[in-house]
Amino acid sequence: MHSEPWRGPVLPTLVGRTAELERIRAFLAGAARVGGTYLLTGEPGVGKTVLLDAAVEIAAEAGAKILRAAGVQFEADVSYSSLNQLLVPLAPAYADLQPEYRQALTVALGMSDGPPPARLTLINATLALLQQACPDRLVLLAIDDLPWLDRASAVLLSSVARRLSGSRVGLIGTSRTGGDSFFERGGLPEAELGPLSNSAAVDLLKGRFPSLAPGVLKRLLHESQGNPLALLELSSGLTGAQRAARSALPTVMILSDRLQAVFADRLAGLPDATKALLLRAVLEGSGDLQLLSSLDPLMVGFDDLIPAQRAHLIRLDTTAAHLTFRHPLLRSAIIEDSTPEQRRQAHRELAEALDEDPDRRAWHLAEASSGSDEVVASQLEQAAQRTLQRGDSTGAVQALVRAAHLSPTRSDRSRRLAQAAYLGVGTTGELLGAAQMLEQARRLDPERNTSLHAAAAAAYILLNADGDVITAYRLLVGAIESGSHGYDAADEGLIEALHTLLLVCFWAGRVELWDPFYRALDRLKPETPELLYLLSRMFPDPARVSAPLRVRLAALIDRLSAENEPMRIMRVNTAAAYVDLLGETRESAWRLVRDGRMGGAVRSSIGGLMYLALDDFFTGRWAEAQQLADEGLALCTAHGYGFVTWFFLYHQALLAAVRGQDQAAHEWADELTRVTELRKARGAAEWAHHPRSLAALGQGDFEGAYRHASALSPAGVLAPFVPHALWVVMDLVEAAVCTGRYQEADAHVAAMHKADLAGISPRLALLVAASTAIADQGESSPARFEEALKTPDAYHWPFDQARIQLLYGERLRRLRLNTEARAQLNAALATFQRLGAVPWAERARSELRAAGQGQKRASKKVTVTVLTAQERNIAELAAEGLTNRQIAERLFLSHRTVGAHLYRLYPKLGISTRGALRDALAALERLP
Repeated sequence: MHSEPWRGPVLPTLVGRTAELERIRAFLAGAARVGGTYLLTGEPGVGKTVLLDAAVEIAAEAGAKILRAAGVQFEADVSYSSLNQLLVPLAPAYADLQPEYRQALTVALGMSDGPPPARLTLINATLALLQQACPDRLVLLAIDDLPWLDRASAVLLSSVARRLSGSRVGLIGTSRTGGDSFFERGGLPEAELGPLSNSAAVDLLKGRFPSLAPGVLKRLLHESQGNPLALLELSSGLTGAQRAARSALPTVMILSDRLQAVFADRLAGLPDATKALLLRAVLEGSGDLQLLSSLDPLMVGFDDLIPAQRAHLIRLDTTAAHLTFRHPLLRSAIIEDSTPEQRRQAHRELAEALDEDPDRRAWHLAEASSGSDEVVASQLEQAAQRTLQRGDSTGAVQALVRAAHLSPTRSDRSRRLAQAAYLGVGTTGELLGAAQMLEQARRLDPERNTSLHAAAAAAYILLNADGDVITAYRLLVGAIESGSHGYDAADEGLIEALHTLLLVCFWAGRVELWDPFYRALDRLKPETPELLYLLSRMFPDPARVSAPLRVRLAALIDRLSAENEPMRIMRVNTAAAYVDLLGETRESAWRLVRDGRMGGAVRSSIGGLMYLALDDFFTGRWAEAQQLADEGLALCTAHGYGFVTWFFLYHQALLAAVRGQDQAAHEWADELTRVTELRKARGAAEWAHHPRSLAALGQGDFEGAYRHASALSPAGVLAPFVPHALWVVMDLVEAAVCTGRYQEADAHVAAMHKADLAGISPRLALLVAASTAIADQGESSPARFEEALKTPDAYHWPFDQARIQLLYGERLRRLRLNTEARAQLNAALATFQRLGAVPWAERARSELRAAGQGQKRASKKVTVTVLTAQERNIAELAAEGLTNRQIAERLFLSHRTVGAHLYRLYPKLGISTRGALRDALAALERLP
């Protein structure tokens, strides 16, 4: 039989099982030719039956004859009941068997009377029937739950399974891991089906329950440990409010009747002492046998756990003193098998044993409490802060909510709920749940409805629910100025409110709104926290930043590898944005993104996507920038962050502009404007001028480019609190020169030098040097361009560098220095092509034609004359596959120097990728 029918598409409903399906396809293709057996084992709920169904569907689509049976517990004592179930569709073919075989089968299956058939005769009769039934196609025996086959059928089918070779009959069966069975599996091909990967589990849950809140998703992932049945059944058991995080999850996830039935029998026969220990192991969570052994008088050794091990419920590693449950849902089953008082007693014992672990102790004390308890609530609140510092914002929210429920007074309950709401909107991404917590906090304590955490949370919720920035601003300023904090810099609520106010002022884009913010900073005692201070100087108005401040920020960034708190990571990244230090913060941003992708905090993940996309654009990783912008926009939409979408709309517009997709660029920019102006967010709305300016430059519309660039800040001025104006300084100068506004260009260059922008960041130094060259209409212009291109690390900003090379080439051509012009234009063209900057690439080609030759001829001429010995050495090592660091070690250089050389030699060789180096060097050898 031809194997092609088995190569159909992977079934789309089986998330995370691509490899398993491919193995099944391979088995079926082989069985269609020479027969065979394939057994699937795995824990309950892991998806064995689903894969068996998929195998049946694949085989049926290819024309196979399907014979199905499933072991049934109540028929396990009825001899040959499973064999009868399997062979019923072949009953008409019994007449074609030789008499001895027909007699054996009909007697065994209760269809006729006679002496019991010999076992070997019955085996041969079954094989003959299967082979004669459909001799021209595969016959597939699909048997689910092998351990529940009746003994007679199991023994016979395990013998048949070993005799299928050469028959065009295949058998595929499923069995639970560790279960006893009369079906002898020894020596048969067997594949154990493991749990889903974390990413596949996320995909499965989001596909079935797209509105799951991040914290709920994370909890389900933890509880199910990749078991598909557990994932779906536990999710189905939650209410809509619980899935959306508008209502608290149960402390222990409740099993459906279907799931409880899977484990009830296995727990029922255990001794009480074993059950008691298992309950404590579940509630303890880590599987630490030493901790369990300390819960005197329950346990001295591990003997009481042996019955659970024999029942295949747990695995014991006495060497490592560790216990693990064989199935993730056993925890919930054990919990449901206990009484509330048994659970509280277990929690009390565990809390006592965890005296040196205050966070876990606080949780156990909370679960042991049956009413209000301020001591425990306070301990849990402190645990929430430490949990947040470890990077688990979802866990911190849960701890604060539990602390609120334990709080005896309404004011403490309100305060803790407000804190949880603030974390919910600022990091975890649970806007709906946060809004409900905030409303509950207000009802509990109306007098504290302007508390700092409540005000900060309300500001976020307001903006993302179509409220306006000015209302959020007044709410925050009122809460800060009327608070009883005494401007104590140690007051966490005050500092969080000031961080939020900083962003609100930035979004608002009005100079006069900054005064209350800086007044509050000046009043902080004993001093402003370092991160807040640096952020307040370097983000809102970087044109007035001093170089020493950048050094202080760099020191903070150096400590990011040890930082886990999501908000601090986001804030350090924010401070780094306008001073071009995002390249140094990428690892921390990726941590936020990965956490969000794995079901963690969504809002901080969105922040990570923001910073990475920004750095990607400026450093030429446009494909990744596009992917991250798409992901960020989708997350904002899915989780209700209607305002935050503006940042990703900006990136969509920016990428469309540089790729020459003018209509799309303007549509994205228009949507950015709509979203921000709806909320009176003038500062955010101004960002739309950047892609509009670039789109105009790409199309040669210099008047339009000048209009948009100068709308951010007029020529000759670096307007206060308009940081985005720094990103269009070269755009403005280029557009001014191209429209004959030479005085305006000179004035803007003078403003850049006066502000010492070159001292703020290497990229700004590049833009300042380039703008100086562009504005210079005299004989010194070429030297200034050369100086600009020698800016340290200029290659880190490939689009900017290529634009400068293009402008330099244009200037050289107008000075009739065509040979020199072609070198610059070819270098620019290679970069534009690599990036996909279509309008600029076409502009470079046009200039090359005007300079007297096409790209290929120019590339050859440049290659012959300008490749240096060191560049040649580096190119050859890179062509051999060495990384930049390996080349650096070989040549005693820094890896950055190696990278710089590679960026310079690509255009000289007329290539744009590392993979083209080998051919380009070979072409060099052939030149005269």
